[in-house]
Amino acid sequence: MSVDLTKLKELRERTNSGFLDCKNALEETNNNIEEAIQWLQEKGIVKAAKKSGRIAAEGIVRTHIEGNSAILFELNSETDFVAKNQLFIDLSNKIAQKLIETKFETEEDLKSIIIDGMTIEENCNSLTAKIGEKITFRRAIKYEAQADEVVAGYTHANNRVAVIAIAKGQDQESLRHLTMHIAALNPAYIFEKDICEVELKGIHEKIDADPKLNGKPEKIQQSMKAGMLRKEFVDKGVLMYQPFVMDDSKIVSKFLEDSKLKLLCAKRFEVGEGIEKKTVDFATEVAEQMKM
Repeated sequence: MSVDLTKLKELRERTNSGFLDCKNALEETNNNIEEAIQWLQEKGIVKAAKKSGRIAAEGIVRTHIEGNSAILFELNSETDFVAKNQLFIDLSNKIAQKLIETKFETEEDLKSIIIDGMTIEENCNSLTAKIGEKITFRRAIKYEAQADEVVAGYTHANNRVAVIAIAKGQDQESLRHLTMHIAALNPAYIFEKDICEVELKGIHEKIDADPKLNGKPEKIQQSMKAGMLRKEFVDKGVLMYQPFVMDDSKIVSKFLEDSKLKLLCAKRFEVGEGIEKKTVDFATEVAEQMKM
């Protein structure tokens, strides 16, 4: 049967699906728009399922701040090229807005969030079918400030690194500068207490046994130990002891003190961190694409 060109145009506009997919859908459903949409959705589920075993380690991380709430999340694709696709960007915007409006703590909470009548996973599967690459929503966290607290965030221009933080105090701009520091220097620990107890004990034992302390008065020893401890914490990548990236004449803890801020928590996401990426030669990649 011939395809109604007016309906073909409408179907493409409503679904953002490709020309051939829309043409086939209308042929299969006798030019019935609603049935064609359902046909495309079912076809999309199949196409997305075929891609489920593929690795999506590119994409974006980003923050979103509104009032006393800050969210940080990661949305993955197989290539960084797709992360610049407008449909991918549109989905990330919808996810950001929904997360800022929704209370969530666990993965189960995230799985139950509905956007445009579908879960986030279903939205990702639908986009997978349209774009042709596996799209996955990986993770998200949220900080909500109380009356005496403030939240801030920073997303780097390439959308590959993002940070949110919460602190007691009111200086949001200074807290944002701290998130920029964390994005740039990627501290291994936020506070010294985050170092495991055994490792922390070893650091103190190493300092106590340093021969440079021998014969020194107690007051001098304590001053030397404090300096050695600061150096150890800098070497370990503890945020509070790092020279502040915007003014290296002071360490981060001093910058926060001057800003009348007490840091409570901070989190940094980087695209694809912790995901094992599969290396595939070009010939194998082409062969796999031919099977899709």
